[in-house]
Amino acid sequence: MKQKLIFTNQVGEAVDSLVAGLGWPGVAVITDTGAAEAVLPLLANDSKAVAGATRIVVEAGDEHKNLESLAGIWERLSASEATRSGVVVNVGGGMVGDMGGFAAATFKRGMKCINVPTTLLAAVDASVGGKTAINFNGVKNQIGVFAEPVASVISTVYFNTLPAQEILSGYAEMLKHALLEGDDMLTKLLDYSPVYPAFDPDALLPLLRESVKVKERIVSADLTEQGIRKALNLGHTVGHAFESLALSRKSPVPHGYAVAWGMVTELVLSHMALRFPSDKLHRFADYVLKNYGVFSIDCKDYPALIAAMRQDKKNATPDKINFTLLHDAGRPEIDSTVSEDDIKSALDIYRDLAGI
Repeated sequence: MKQKLIFTNQVGEAVDSLVAGLGWPGVAVITDTGAAEAVLPLLANDSKAVAGATRIVVEAGDEHKNLESLAGIWERLSASEATRSGVVVNVGGGMVGDMGGFAAATFKRGMKCINVPTTLLAAVDASVGGKTAINFNGVKNQIGVFAEPVASVISTVYFNTLPAQEILSGYAEMLKHALLEGDDMLTKLLDYSPVYPAFDPDALLPLLRESVKVKERIVSADLTEQGIRKALNLGHTVGHAFESLALSRKSPVPHGYAVAWGMVTELVLSHMALRFPSDKLHRFADYVLKNYGVFSIDCKDYPALIAAMRQDKKNATPDKINFTLLHDAGRPEIDSTVSEDDIKSALDIYRDLAGI
């Protein structure tokens, strides 16, 4: 089944049309405490299906994307007598889409699922492609399955409820797609300001659609990540390591920020290994450091970061660390392995670029 991507600001109408097409089965809405307060009342006012649904609210924050929260969702689904013919509507950010999608895919061997992303990060990343997961044993997204939703309803209508940090976090994934697509798209995004007061949701919508279409094309060619879909891991090997280190410090960082810093580091590796143009590296790094600040590390953190990279689920074997690197914008090379010494050198250069 290929998921539908519906771009509209008439979100309630779109959800009801999708549910009606499924025969108006039982509906459960999974959301988090933030979206439950800021978005769910608006959506319920516009959607008959959401207004009458069983509501399952989890604590907000990636630290709650865990087995305990997942079990709580299963318990609520069971208590509401949900069946395999029912549908889960995930309303929220990427954490809700990841965990709600996993809950739907595994409860009674699979319920149907609709994603309504309420953050830019979820719209451009987690809502597309069918990846679901929870964090486990201190490692991000360690347990999960591929399970495409019926559809994702993508809009900018709820983004005015978001702080600038949330917009920036999603924009990092758009920057990643631009690096994979080519110079024209990359230039557009580096020329656009995603932060207030310059932020304009209407101007963002066509950029968002273009970005989502990049991911859709890649995912359609390789749903289970055996080949080109691995290109979407750009920035994530280092970025997930940064996230793991931040969690160990009990000071979590937004996923998109970690990916942005990870992309800078991996572009350094790309320059070292594949001669990625230095002028593009410096322009990209300047944009990231201006908008996202820096993630502070020193050489004492390198062993923990490299250990986290070794635990990354993308590695075929624990003794090799896989990266997606770039020859140039639009020219990715998947399954690139890099020595520990080169990773340490790239982290050194990241620190120099960041001034730490």
